[in-house]
Amino acid sequence: MKILLIEDEVSLAAAILTFLKSESHVCEWVSDFPSAQEKISLYNYDCVLVDIMLPKGSGLQLVEQLKTQGSETGIIIISAKNALDDKVKGLDLGADDYLAKPFHLSELNARLKSVLRRRQFGGNREIHFGELKILPDSKEVWVGEHSIVMTRKEYDLLMYLIANPNRVLTKTAISEHLYGDQIDQTDSFDFLYSQVKNVRKKLTENGCPDYIQTVYGVGYKFTK
Repeated sequence: MKILLIEDEVSLAAAILTFLKSESHVCEWVSDFPSAQEKISLYNYDCVLVDIMLPKGSGLQLVEQLKTQGSETGIIIISAKNALDDKVKGLDLGADDYLAKPFHLSELNARLKSVLRRRQFGGNREIHFGELKILPDSKEVWVGEHSIVMTRKEYDLLMYLIANPNRVLTKTAISEHLYGDQIDQTDSFDFLYSQVKNVRKKLTENGCPDYIQTVYGVGYKFTK
């Protein structure tokens, strides 16, 4: 999962980032309103964790901006302000969840997974696509009765493709999702070609149709 953390409390941000990265999430962090505006204008994320009280602006304005952009990004508000009106306003603007500080990092991770399931897979704990079955909670991939062993990046690539069926995904968009925003400066996508090749091989060798369609010069589309 690719996550943007918008939090000005440095020690808390560091703890959250360390934990989320240990859970194999790709994480970006900004600590003020203008930097957050720039990030959500330029890049896509599975989920944004946003504090309400930020230097030079309000996290609620960022929620509103995401919704105005028509973004499909999940949004969890994290704030020490546990007042009912803030919570109601955030949810009314379109946030998916609200988590009051202090909170346990394991609870944050559970809520992130829940938001992703609701937004991308209709809340299902099993994902089916043709011959494929994926169990996100245990990160298992099955083709029929065959369990497929994948590296973390291969699994993340497959999940990103299956979450966007029948959509052409650019090489840049896929790479940013897997490795973070800084990858947009790369001058070669050889690493991505290799991972797509490996995922395709592991699936087809176990009897799965080749659902990964190459769109030459652009990227890939996951389709039957």
